[in-house]
Amino acid sequence: MTMEPASGVPLAMFRDATSLDEAGASRAFASQAAIMPVNEKAAREPDLVVRGLRKSFDKTTRVLDGVDFTVPAGQSVALIGANGAGKSTLLRSCLRLIEPDAGDVRLLGRDMRSLKARELRELRAEIGFVFQKHNLVPRLSALTNVLHGALPRSALARPWFQSCAPKSLRDEALACLERVGLGHVAARRADKLSGGQSQRVAIARALMQRPRLMVADEPVASLDPSSGEEVMRLFADLIRREGLTLLFTSHDLSHAIAYADRVIALRRGSIVLDAPSSELNVATLRALYD
Repeated sequence: MTMEPASGVPLAMFRDATSLDEAGASRAFASQAAIMPVNEKAAREPDLVVRGLRKSFDKTTRVLDGVDFTVPAGQSVALIGANGAGKSTLLRSCLRLIEPDAGDVRLLGRDMRSLKARELRELRAEIGFVFQKHNLVPRLSALTNVLHGALPRSALARPWFQSCAPKSLRDEALACLERVGLGHVAARRADKLSGGQSQRVAIARALMQRPRLMVADEPVASLDPSSGEEVMRLFADLIRREGLTLLFTSHDLSHAIAYADRVIALRRGSIVLDAPSSELNVATLRALYD
């Protein structure tokens, strides 16, 4: 699913972005590093509520058929299902990157279907995106690519190049790289990185957005099994340490069980399983594909 331009930052997320004073940002970077207390999470409205979501692309093919689920704040949820089950369409509909035919989506406390274009862009700026394609700018350094995650909250395009970015943003970007274990490659061009390193930089770029929720579509599908396992473990650990909510799709059933609190399985556009990962095993999930 194509949701980003070549820079790796969804264009809608920074076009006409509201300028914010770095020192007075409403969600300080340091506060994002602290895990929210369990009782505070429980009191918060769910980060995602989906009710009766339906989507068809022609008169005969219904891709989503009345999908209902809720994702509480701080929970990690894996979406699984065969190709064509509706996983990517569900993600895109939840973010209103495509318009559902019916149903309601409430994301981070906002009614998605009632938002105007500018409000929608501002809300998406609070969501981190990680995809199969790392979508880094090849000729730019790892650090500059991470800086692009700050575009939605910065004046003009100052983070587009590290030489133009203020020191506070460069320091924050370097801290994000260090959180994914890549502080030592900050100056290296993106096209000189390995696949696993590139995906880590993409994760660091998403962290640079200071997101409340992460959305990942097959985040390690383009990597070899060893690199994929390493990156997925790091990604899931970061999500838990940051206290973020995560919604990700995966064809790797072992990853769905190991790195999600809960697994939702789709078949022909409907939810056929919604259960805690602790109650599941790979054989049970594999049977859903038969």
